[in-house]
Amino acid sequence: MTASLPRQAAPADEPPRPPEDRRHMIRRRAITLLIIGLLIGVPAGYLVISANQSRNSGKDKEAKYSATSLAAGYPSKVQRRLYQVPVPHPADSVAYYETNNWKTSRLYVEFRTTNAGLDAFLNGVGVGREDLKKGDITISARDQHISGWRFTGPGPWWGLVHAQKNPAPTQDIVVNLANPDFPMVYVVSRTVP
Repeated sequence: MTASLPRQAAPADEPPRPPEDRRHMIRRRAITLLIIGLLIGVPAGYLVISANQSRNSGKDKEAKYSATSLAAGYPSKVQRRLYQVPVPHPADSVAYYETNNWKTSRLYVEFRTTNAGLDAFLNGVGVGREDLKKGDITISARDQHISGWRFTGPGPWWGLVHAQKNPAPTQDIVVNLANPDFPMVYVVSRTVP
C-alpha cells in the first residue's frame, strides 16, 4: 500500500496560466542552451588559454636556463639589482649570461655605451673612472673561457676589481677604449648565495 501525497491546490484568486505557445517554448529552450553552453565553454576556454600560456612559459624558461653562452638582450631588472650591474642608457650590443651553482653565482654582461654612459655605470657600481688601471685585464681566464671573451683586439684596455664584503657581489670590469667615444664594457659580477 502506497500512501498518496497530498497535492497543493491552486490559489483561488489566480487565473489558470494559458498553455505555452511554440515560439515561447523555442525561445526558452534556446536561452537555456545558451546558458549551459556558456557555463561549460567559458571555463573550458580559460583552461585551454591557461594551459598554452603555461606551456609557452616553460619553453621560454627552458631556453633561458639551457643557454650556454651570452644571449643578446638586457638582463632582467632582478638580475641587474641582485648582481649590482646598472646597465646605462644609452647602451647597445647588450648581452648577458648567468651561471649558478652551490658555491658561486655569476652574471656576465657586455655592452657598448657613450662616455657619459660609462661614467654613469661606474658611479652606479660605486667606483669612478680614476679607479680603472690601464692594461689591467681583471677578468680571469676561466671567466673569459665561459663567456667567450678574448681581450686581444686593439685597445687600450682598462680594468678594475670592485671587491665588496659578502653578500654584496664583487665585480670584475674591463673596458675597451679602442673607440674612445663608444667604450665597450665587460663585467663579471659574482656573489655567494
